[in-house]
Amino acid sequence: MEMPVVNRCEATSCAYNRDRRCHATAITVGDLSHAHCDTFFTTGGPGGDQQTMGRVGACKMFDCRHNVALECQAPGIDIGPVQDEADCMTYAPA
Repeated sequence: MEMPVVNRCEATSCAYNRDRRCHATAITVGDLSHAHCDTFFTTGGPGGDQQTMGRVGACKMFDCRHNVALECQAPGIDIGPVQDEADCMTYAPA
């Protein structure tokens, strides 16, 4: 199985975000109750690898229609800022 790509990330304050692209090797989505990017954090310097395009490594949102055995099956996802967090905008309750 190929991990879904993070198509776009609007959480521009994230250490892995450069030019609205995620450069974390893999992100984790959710915490059983909220579809946020669990990998999101801010720091003084850039994170990740500029040559790497972020992908979804795991998803804890059992009730998402894209989730199969804690793996995201969407072709790609979008991340957007919601208050002080970065949420998976592709999350869709089953």
